[in-house]
Amino acid sequence: MPDALDPVIHAPARLRVVATLAALDPGDELSFPKLQKLLDMTAGNLSTHLRKLEDADYVRVTKTHEGRTPATYLALTPQGRRAFEDYTEALQGLLRGAGS
Repeated sequence: MPDALDPVIHAPARLRVVATLAALDPGDELSFPKLQKLLDMTAGNLSTHLRKLEDADYVRVTKTHEGRTPATYLALTPQGRRAFEDYTEALQGLLRGAGS
């Protein structure tokens, strides 16, 4: 079990993003506007946090077009899913330790 909480995921906004994407089945995607609405975040704020998660290879960002309209889809990578699992295990360990 990891000793420390992953600083990339630990930021509250990024934790909300990763937790939401982790609730999807592996390989499933969520559109940017849907995630933005679910998390009640501005487009700029969400984009900034997604960039950090993408730089860490935790989130895959797919840009495409639906007709003439640009569309962005987001998914947790296998590495991102594992990082979230490690994060939750580390957090649970900390909470168990705090209760001792």
